[in-house]
Parts: sequence; structure tokens; C-alpha cells
Amino acid sequence: MMTFRPRVLAVAVALIAGCVLAPAFAKPATPAPVALAPSAEQVQSAMWATRFLTRFHYKRTPLDDVLSAQLFAQYLDNLDGDKLFFLASDIDAFQAYKTTLDDAIYDGELDPPFAMFRTYVQRIGERTAFSRSLLEKGFDFSVDESIEFDRKQARWATGSAQLDEIWRQRVKNDWLRLRLNGKKEEEIRKTLDKRYKSFGDRVREFDSEDVFQTFMNAYASAIEPHTGYLGPRTAENFNIQMRLSLEGIGAVLMKEDEYTTVRSVVKGGPASQGGAIKVGDRIVGVSQGDKGPVQDVIGWRVDDVVELIRGPKGTTVALDVIPADAPEDAKPVHVAIVRDTVKLEEQAAKKSVIDVGGGAQARKIGVIYLPTFYHDFEGTRRGLADARSSTKDVAKLIAELKREGASGIVIDLRQNGGGSLTEATNLTGLFVDRGPVVQVRDAQGRISVEADTDSAVTWAGPLAVLVDRSSASASEIFAAALQDYGRALIIGQTTYGKGTVQNLVDLDNFAQNDKPTFGQVKLTVAQFFRVNGGSTQNRGVVPDIAWAGAIDPEQWGESSIDNALPWASITPAEYSGRGDFRELVPLLNARHDKRVTNDREFQYYLEDVEEGRRIRAEKTLSLNEATRKAERDRQQVKREKRKAERDLLATVQGKADAAAAQRDAESPLDDGLQADERRPAADVDSDEPIRPDAPLHESARILADAIDLLSTDTRLATKVKAFAIAEAPRPVVNAVARDAL
Repeated sequence: MMTFRPRVLAVAVALIAGCVLAPAFAKPATPAPVALAPSAEQVQSAMWATRFLTRFHYKRTPLDDVLSAQLFAQYLDNLDGDKLFFLASDIDAFQAYKTTLDDAIYDGELDPPFAMFRTYVQRIGERTAFSRSLLEKGFDFSVDESIEFDRKQARWATGSAQLDEIWRQRVKNDWLRLRLNGKKEEEIRKTLDKRYKSFGDRVREFDSEDVFQTFMNAYASAIEPHTGYLGPRTAENFNIQMRLSLEGIGAVLMKEDEYTTVRSVVKGGPASQGGAIKVGDRIVGVSQGDKGPVQDVIGWRVDDVVELIRGPKGTTVALDVIPADAPEDAKPVHVAIVRDTVKLEEQAAKKSVIDVGGGAQARKIGVIYLPTFYHDFEGTRRGLADARSSTKDVAKLIAELKREGASGIVIDLRQNGGGSLTEATNLTGLFVDRGPVVQVRDAQGRISVEADTDSAVTWAGPLAVLVDRSSASASEIFAAALQDYGRALIIGQTTYGKGTVQNLVDLDNFAQNDKPTFGQVKLTVAQFFRVNGGSTQNRGVVPDIAWAGAIDPEQWGESSIDNALPWASITPAEYSGRGDFRELVPLLNARHDKRVTNDREFQYYLEDVEEGRRIRAEKTLSLNEATRKAERDRQQVKREKRKAERDLLATVQGKADAAAAQRDAESPLDDGLQADERRPAADVDSDEPIRPDAPLHESARILADAIDLLSTDTRLATKVKAFAIAEAPRPVVNAVARDAL
């Protein structure tokens, strides 16, 4: 599948408008291409970062010729990991830098990585021009040929002719995807020409901060995969994610042609009040204050427009906007918006209730979905009563679930990549008595213990934790602690295996800079160990009750990364385990296996997992229209069959499932468009049902099984001892800020 978005673009493009940054500054109406060269500040930043990376990293690694070679390889991979732009002759020319990048940093001569990046931009320009040149002629889709879309192990192209052939196939694939979706030739030609031009334009908008951050990230990750460098813009966006709030207008922006377009509006934010701006509106000018001079922003980078719009609570920003339904030459509407605090609720903990069984066996199983372990450390330090944290929010949701009569609770940590170590510790304390939660060994071999110090428990009842391969870091600490204590059933797939601690080092603090200049280093400083002495590193947390996942552990997770730290173990901490699931788990597995054999939704899930793995195992894709259409038809038949089966079960499963099946059957398998080519969708409430979540529903049934078994078998309940009836409120404990990331 074609994707015009190299990895470095993910670093360069910012979308959220609204948090506090440095005061806005004037810029020309249409910025000229930036000369890519290192600044004096970046030279100093590299030196500051090197001091910390060489002296305080858990994995002591000197910046020498050996690391320089690894940095060189990582930088090339960050720029062109699929070998689609550089030529073999470029790589030969770059070899002079292979063992000298360490000297470049120490000597303050950072031009080598910038020279490589300038060549990268040049090659992208050539590829963009070539791709656009193919569109007028079109393609013959009756030819039997295939495209190799996984090129990580490929050799660098020996010349432009070889790259031309690679790109001819990629453009042909883009065309075929749109053609299979019913698009006409002229529409396809217009869509792809716009796509390729936009890609080239975005790359030419890169500035020196983008290049420097990409290079420094390569240096950091060459040491260890979770070490990184954050430029000033990226560091602020990370802080927003942790505190789940920002001060601004509350809108997400995107680039659409030459315009900065409103992609979505945060509900309840300033931009949503009275319909100030709407999804699809194009921002053409920004002014500070209602009467301030208007700065033309047509053609600007999105993150530069974001900087103008951002500002502190209580101040006014005015936007000149062309409404979504107005022609491009319409007179802009002048909209003044008072910036305010915006809550990012989409990343906050949420709850739901699943009804399991019927009659006397009916159970209400509460579900708490936690996408990240967040904590507003700044708000906590300032004593703000509304400072957000995952522990505070989950405690509130538990109280609500109690009032709703929940018999048990499932904590859904799927796709949760971690966050604050403090929150992992405090959240564990909601479910266990006081005691150690995780052990931490630093670079000097010293072991400390993060512990819950409060004996009160917010929820002492039946508990399960649902995880997948993307559950990482703080998620693994939480799941491992509850597993070691015998407090919760762990369900799902083996987790990611990230068992290292990162601290953010603000280089500006050490350099005593008055404003954000040098950025931050995400530094691996320690390793996690479970209270039982084992590490979550590399091996992850193995569920008590497991099923297949969509992600192949060989391709994703800590164990798949070459320079990841190995698994290790230390002496167990002093803790008192509460429960013992050894007799219960086989009984639950037997019920689970029997049930899912006849559960069509779970079988659909397993079929999709197998299908996904089959597709990912393929390294090529046919460019023959008849072959691709046959595969597409097979997928459509499968979807229609599922819809028919769901329709038959609608009276049992409910109308929502049937409606979801109808929606799934009618939605296109692959529309051939990229995310930024689809029209922005309005951020409005919708009662449209979502596709049934078979793993979540099965986890609720498993927990309900545990409740039933322990309620009817006194001997087993005495043996397990994991769940209690008495529950007491627990005040939230705020600990020292520390990030599991």
C-alpha cells in the first residue's frame, strides 16, 4: 500500500492548536524555502544532550566511532527506511560520515547530517516530479506484475532508472486502489497529482529544527530504542498529552492544499462555542487580539499556524476564516476567540457496563478503558483542584460503577503504551493494600521500590485486566503487580515488553535559557522489575487466559528490536500475595474455550486475526486488476456473509449489532485515499453503533465465570482468595513525578 509519508514527517507535522508556547512572532506572508543548516543553538543543544546521554544513561555507551556507525545507520533508516529515495551512489558518498558523526557533534560541526538531509530533499523532489509525470499516460492493468512493498531488506537502487521502475509500480498501485473503488480516470489523475505535489511541498517546508530533531533522535535511539530527543515544539506537545489539557481555542488543524483547515473541534472548547468555527473552515489569517494586525498564513506549515493561534488562557486570538461551504474567493469572516483551558477528553479514562447472562445469573460487569497513564504534574505542583490524573479519574468511575451495581470490573489497557510511573503505582493502590508495586534498578545498580503506602482500597471486588501486544511500560507495571499479588486475572495477549524507565531532561533548565531553545532528552535511567523479581523487559506480561492477537510478536514488541535491553531478574521484594489463581484458571479456560467455539463474534475476531497475519506475511502485491478485483470480491463476499449471519442473530444480540453489520458491509474495503485526502468529519455526537468488541465482551464473560465459580464453590473461593466483598474509599496519593513513558 502506497504511503507518501516518510518517518521523519511524523516528527515534523503538528496538528493540535491550543497550548501555551512562546509569544507569536511575525513572518512573511508566504514563507520561502528554508535553508537547511544547523544553528548555533543546535550545536550547543547537541553538546548538552551528549553530556546526559554519555554520562547518565542506564546503558553506558560512549559516543565514539562504533556508536557513530550505529547512528549513521539509524539516521538513514529514519530518513529512508524503505530505500525509496536515496541512490547507492548517495550512500557511497555518505560513507565519509559513517565514523565521523561523533566528531561532528563534539566539534560543533553539524553540517554532515544536514548535507544528508539536503540530498534527501533533492531526491524526494526528483521522485515527486517523476511520479507526477506518469499520470498523463496511465497504466495497463492487464499485465501480470507485482509490487514489493516491504523493502526494508532491499538494496539501495543503483541508479535513477531502477528507482523509476520502483516508483512506476508504486504509482500504478495508487492508481489501481482508486480505480477499484470506482474512481474515474480524470478524478484519479487529479487526486494523485495533488497528493504527490502536496508531499513534495511538505518536505520542502522542513526547517532546521526538523532536521536536527531527526538526527538527534537517531543518535539517542541508536543507544537504546526508548531514548529520544524532543525539540521545543515536540516537548510541549508531549506535555499536553500528559496533562490532558491545554490553553487555547480547542481545534485540530490539517493542511489542505495551501490552506490550514479545521479537521475537528474539541467539544466544549472555545472554538465550539456558538459555532465560532466549524469543521472544514479554512484559516487564511491570524491576529493577536481582536483588533491586532492580521498575519496572512496561506501556504504556511500547520505547526507555524498553530504557534500563532496558541496562547494563554484569557487572551484573544482572531482568525480570518473562509467557511467550509464558501468558494475560495469568498470574503473571509473575522472570528475573535478568547483562549481558555481545553480538556482533551478523548484520552481520558472512560467507563461502560456489559450485561452478562440472564435471570439469576445476570451480572453487570463494569469496564474502564484507560488509553494512557496521564498526570498533570504542573497542575499538581500549582495545587489546582482540577489537575487531571488517571488515578483520580478511575477512582471516580469506580464509584459510579458501584452505584450502577457492577459485580466486577475489567480494566481495558489495550493499546495503552504507558505514561507516568507515579500513576501506575497509585492506580495499583486502588485495588491492593499497601505494599510494593514495582522495583527500579538504576545505572549504578541501586534498587528502589515504588510502593502504595495507603492501606485503603477503592475496589476490592472481582477484577480483570485486558491487555494486548501494544500494552506497554506503565501498563505492564500495573498488570504485573496485580498478577503477582494474585489480585486480578490478566486476559488477552502477551504485552509489549518495555521494562525501562525514562526521565525527561529539560536542557534549557540546565543551560539556564529564558525560553525554550534546546529541547529535552528522553533518557533511559533505570529498569523495572516486578515484585516477584522478574523483569517485564523483553518478555512482557504473560496473560492467565490468552488468545491470539492481531500483532505478530516476532514483528512487534521489545523482543523484536535488536538493541533492546535483555530480560533480567533480581531478588523479589517483600510482599504478601493475596490470591492464587492456579486452580481457577484451568476452569475458566475450559469455559472460555467451549463458549468461543460457538461465539460467532469471537470466531470473526479470530478469523480476522489470521487473515491479518496472512496479509502481513506477504511481501508482494499484484498489480493485475483482475487478480486484485478477485481478492476484493472475496473480501466483500465474506463481509456480506457476516452481515447475513448477524441479521439472523439480531433478535438475540440486539439491533445495534445488526446495524453495525450493515454499516460494515456498506463501507468501502479500501477507498484508496490517504487520511488528509478525505473530507474532515464534523465532531458531533453520533448514536451510530460500533462493531461488536468480541475480546472485550469475552473478558467480561470470563470475569463473570470467575464470580459464579467462586460464589458456588466455598473451597475454591478459600483457595483463590483474590476477590473480597468489603470495599472502602481510598484517597488519591500524589507521589513524586516520574515517567514510565
